[in-house]
Amino acid sequence: MHQGKAFIFSAPSGSGKTTIVKHLLQTNPNLGFSISACTRDKRGRNEENGKDYYFLTPEDFKQKIDNHEFIEWEEVYAGNFYGTLKTEIERIWSEGKHVIFDVDVKGGLNLKNYFKEKALAVFVKVPSLEELESRLHDRNTDTPASISQRLFKAKFEMKFENEFDVVLVNENLEESLQKAQKLVDDFIEQRHVSAEAGSENNSQK
Repeated sequence: MHQGKAFIFSAPSGSGKTTIVKHLLQTNPNLGFSISACTRDKRGRNEENGKDYYFLTPEDFKQKIDNHEFIEWEEVYAGNFYGTLKTEIERIWSEGKHVIFDVDVKGGLNLKNYFKEKALAVFVKVPSLEELESRLHDRNTDTPASISQRLFKAKFEMKFENEFDVVLVNENLEESLQKAQKLVDDFIEQRHVSAEAGSENNSQK
């Protein structure tokens, strides 16, 4: 089987990683999206099983854990599991594509550890936590309690950015999309990848 490369985009919720990943998928036919499995309910009518996520019952998810069917999995919130199925990677690589992930920070580090030199792990961050809070409010998909929980988690996740290969500061979306594209091109061609993509714009610590 063709063994492609793996692009791992991780970030605290609301940092814009999903927007970046969707753009890369639209403009790079050689990338295939790794669909995560999860046990949470669908959000609204927009999410589809087998397209956005594989929606599993907790029982099904635990059965797959027991069967060693996951590359990585975690209980993100109490009773809320997410994971990457081995069959997803096989599916994408068998199509001759490179795999791209949109995962949280812990999942990203687990995937980086699994794929090792085949992977480029990118940490997407916003310039500040205030900006992140503002974006979460603007999404209108989370309750105040959920936003509070996500911000608490984001503060914790920010501590791990140095364990990723690249930090991409998502201040200006258009610039971030261009930088993400260059990261993908350079890694596929095995050119040297800069460890700080966008730090020159990062005036706020």
